[in-house]
Amino acid sequence: MLVIGSRGSQLALWQSRFIAEKLKERGVDTRIEVIKTTGDKVLDVALSKVGTKGMFTKELEEALLEKRIDIAVHSLKDMPTEVPERLAIAAIPERADHRDCVVGKRIGELSQGARVGTSSPRRAAQLQFWRPDLVVEPVRGNVDTRLRKLDAGLYDAILLAAAGLGRLGWGERIAEVLPVSVMCPAAGQGALSIETRDDDPAFEVCAALDHGATHVAVTAERAVLAGLGGGCLLPAGAYAEFREGRLHIEAVVAAPHGKFRVTRETMADACDAERAGRALARELLDGGGAGILEALAG
Repeated sequence: MLVIGSRGSQLALWQSRFIAEKLKERGVDTRIEVIKTTGDKVLDVALSKVGTKGMFTKELEEALLEKRIDIAVHSLKDMPTEVPERLAIAAIPERADHRDCVVGKRIGELSQGARVGTSSPRRAAQLQFWRPDLVVEPVRGNVDTRLRKLDAGLYDAILLAAAGLGRLGWGERIAEVLPVSVMCPAAGQGALSIETRDDDPAFEVCAALDHGATHVAVTAERAVLAGLGGGCLLPAGAYAEFREGRLHIEAVVAAPHGKFRVTRETMADACDAERAGRALARELLDGGGAGILEALAG
């Protein structure tokens, strides 16, 4: 029996049960072990101020290395671009919806000064590029907690990943799904990652769940993020998809408070996904992204 490590949120458990069911279809028995991560423990501080790499993955990876679990299931967008030594991404199943969405009111329906909740610097910066008149405020907690805060009137709208709402059966709460041209998603958004020890038999077992086209696309996206310096808290997004057999990659770096943004896109062959992603990151940096990131670091 394989032990699956999971965070304890509703969404994380849904994701782990989904992987468990896929493995069961292949005759593999599993059980789920809940592990609390740094990101689950620190709920009263905006993610951008916590500043811990791998805040939703570190404890799961430690459990893998200590052989307390055999598999860790992550939201890929939460994973740092560097995988620890002795660990490996065994599979990335087919991606769900990659886009961000608005719950509450559509962006165009929000009045001047309306309060929008998000703890993502990427979402905040891109939203304020289009609507600098909105007040963006941090909102922490699991998806259900955030929805309760919205329903309590603490916000006029909140920004979330469409995939998470869909997986939890709350798709009807979505007021508007935002196109990539408006809100470029986080690298790997909508995709799951199955992480194992690199020398463990679980690697080959889980590899059967890999979806090739998704894996190539998110490889390019994560290469963009790595080229920008890594970290899911950068105000940067990347999205790749196949168009007529070639990989189209687009990415953005946005300045805080919507001052300006830098966007670039490219086409590449599947075998060139990582190199193309890193090259696109260099174009973003040269086009003004470096100044944005340096100002944030300073």
